[in-house]
Amino acid sequence: MGKQRLFSSLLAFMFILAITTPAQAGDIQQNHVFHNQGLKSGAPTFTEASVHDPSVIKADGMYYVFGSHLASAKTSDLLNWQQVSTHVHNGNPLIPNVYEELAEAFEWANSDTLWAADVIQLEDGRYYMYYNACQGDAPRSALGVAVADDIEGPYKNLGVFLKSGMWGEESPDGTIYDANVHPNAIDPHTFFDHEGKLWMVYGSYSGGIFILEIDPNTGFPLPGQGYGTHLTGGNHSRIEAPYIHYDHTTGYYYLYLTFGGLDATGGYNMRVARAKQPTGPYVDAEGRFMSDAKGAPGTFFDDASIEPFGVKQMGNFLFREPGETGSGTGYVSPGHNSVYYDEEKEKIFLFFHTRFPGRGEIHEIRVHQMVMNEKGWPVIAPYRYTGESLAKVEDEDVVGDYKFINHGKEITADIKESTTIRLETNKQLSGAVTGTWEKTGDYDVELQINGATYNGVFIRQWDPVSNRETLTFTALSDEGIAIWGSQIERDR
Repeated sequence: MGKQRLFSSLLAFMFILAITTPAQAGDIQQNHVFHNQGLKSGAPTFTEASVHDPSVIKADGMYYVFGSHLASAKTSDLLNWQQVSTHVHNGNPLIPNVYEELAEAFEWANSDTLWAADVIQLEDGRYYMYYNACQGDAPRSALGVAVADDIEGPYKNLGVFLKSGMWGEESPDGTIYDANVHPNAIDPHTFFDHEGKLWMVYGSYSGGIFILEIDPNTGFPLPGQGYGTHLTGGNHSRIEAPYIHYDHTTGYYYLYLTFGGLDATGGYNMRVARAKQPTGPYVDAEGRFMSDAKGAPGTFFDDASIEPFGVKQMGNFLFREPGETGSGTGYVSPGHNSVYYDEEKEKIFLFFHTRFPGRGEIHEIRVHQMVMNEKGWPVIAPYRYTGESLAKVEDEDVVGDYKFINHGKEITADIKESTTIRLETNKQLSGAVTGTWEKTGDYDVELQINGATYNGVFIRQWDPVSNRETLTFTALSDEGIAIWGSQIERDR
């Protein structure tokens, strides 16, 4: 019991309900319309929604996200969202009698709410929702599946199939449950691999991230797997929110993860690793095996041990014009992302929730485009998606001053504020960093900065600070560090 009390007291930081459901926040962000007033024709318009831990699925021409607290939202254009559901209560359209329907999960988890959900359509045409309830201050969780004929419900429970936190008792793998090595059964993502097999990756903190093979006919795990195969994490290291996406152009499976704590002071940041098989082994850009990413034995939240692992794609940041004293644009604790490749648009989209500088725990959905760089790693466009596409960029278009962000590898609550650099006509970099730049394709770029090589792309995007379309770049180093640039003005 001493171990459980220690775990509970330390883990409370992670699980505080700073995730702020829309209902708890007074629905203050639902259907709030943001418009760049007084700007040139064609300025983007957004309708915001709040879904913590958004997991994406596309159905009937709509992108849906499902997340914690039985919240969900939908959009047709990735800019304007409609809230479908908000929080766990009897009358929620997804599961109208939720407390009766999921009574087993709530009872086991000592909880009255649900955590990150994931929805997939299986071969029978029905929609399967993988739900989970967690005690919150301990890894006592229940993970199950419910099914519906319509993506918006109502979902009927098929049952709980995985539990964690059975202190002092036998766990699903036949050994006594140990939170240092066994998972917290939350944060599921279910997906088909490129051979048609069905898998579920899951886990958070505790013993780390695991993967199970799922029976596509029933939606339940195939028997005899216990907790499944361990992929990364352990000893209560702050690694969670797994999502696996196969990229047909590179032939890799990409394991997206979020490191750090979810609240505004937690340093949440998105990372990725890749493997040739769904079960791994997953490695980062430096070849580190993600199975080695874990805290030191006997520790809790040992960020120093896991900081070197994974390609860090995005953390806290703030873009500002030079000399500007306004709020700028940026994110705080962005994470728990999902990924969707749109075959019609031939684009990869990153869905995640984020908080914002100076706005506390209020969170909203964001969508950014991602592109595979020349090294086969996904780079994130610096600004939210507004319909942009990759297009040829001329050398003379590139020259100019840029707001510059280096995301580093830290797990930190500090906000990386932009500095100013210049891409010169002679292919040199000046300003806050020095080095060289070179276009290696129509829009591909390679930058050399302080002895490190960064590969990425140029892409024209809408800059909400300058209220205009601008040229941006996004790139990753061979060490797994992301840099972004946003052009301030172009030389003519």
